Amino acid sequence: MTTLTDQAPRGGRSPALRALAFALPAVAALALLAFVSLLVGVSDVSVTTLLRLFSHNDDDLATQVLVASRVPRTLALLLAGSAMAVAGLLMQMLARNHYVEPTTMGTAESAGMGMLIGILWWPDMPVFGKMGLAAVFALAGTALFLAVLSRIRLRSALIVPLVGLVLSGVIESATTFIAYRFDLMQAARSWMTADFSAIVQGRYEMLWLSLGITALAMLAADRFTVAGMGQDFATNLGLNYKRLVAQGVLVVAVVTASVIVTVGIIPFVGLIVPNLVRLVVGDNVRKSVLWVAWAGALMALACDLIGRVVIAPYEIPIGTVMGVLGSAMFLALLLSRRKRMGG
Repeated sequence: MTTLTDQAPRGGRSPALRALAFALPAVAALALLAFVSLLVGVSDVSVTTLLRLFSHNDDDLATQVLVASRVPRTLALLLAGSAMAVAGLLMQMLARNHYVEPTTMGTAESAGMGMLIGILWWPDMPVFGKMGLAAVFALAGTALFLAVLSRIRLRSALIVPLVGLVLSGVIESATTFIAYRFDLMQAARSWMTADFSAIVQGRYEMLWLSLGITALAMLAADRFTVAGMGQDFATNLGLNYKRLVAQGVLVVAVVTASVIVTVGIIPFVGLIVPNLVRLVVGDNVRKSVLWVAWAGALMALACDLIGRVVIAPYEIPIGTVMGVLGSAMFLALLLSRRKRMGG
């Protein structure tokens, strides 16, 4: 006779309970870092200041700093980190390579060139216009990368990111030359390294668009998983492979453009985070996409906090911190891959 105990899965807990056991500490860790982000800074903001928000008392300076600067900055970190991580995961599935992301395949550099062209031709362009132009250039840069990739027969794991880095260097060099020619080097440098110190109320709201686009990508996670298995496999399942790739590239372009227009280029988030999550969850986008978004937000918050406390009261831009830590983690991933393959 079969009992309820006999029918229970091994380990004594259902999959839903096991997922909840992982999700609760993850949410708690993210909430803790977000809470610390609200308190860290030059201005004195305490837990009492946070409690005063609920009493609608915004007369004192600390409350004004919290509302106008700390809360927008923390929200921007959460939105930008999660969006860039998901964009990196999506691009890795479409390129069928685990070592590409928007900053290593020309997408981010193309968006920066679009912003520079916008400053030259339409200096009074509104923010949404700049984002639209940057998205168009990012779309063109990503399409160029995929076109070059399709002509390479030897597509080893390291050849693909190498091609992307070469393409990124060419586009960035062209952007730097144009900026130098028209005396816009300072403007160009402002978005080449991400910095959240200037984020205040009214200057981060465009990132909510990236959240919406990222949510749409999450809903189509199963389709992008199939697209990552190749054109023949997707076609046999009745899916339009080219349309899926175009949709994925559009998502990556819009997300990258919105982040760069708001805070600048954030390196390595889309490269490191999906690979770390993949080691635990696997290649299924549907299962990993929420964890990738969580880990991207967590990494952005952690790197920003490091930049704020290392040389306080001054700050190190998050792009610099992310570049140092991300490059070290990337080398560790490459070395671990070589060890697993017995190299």
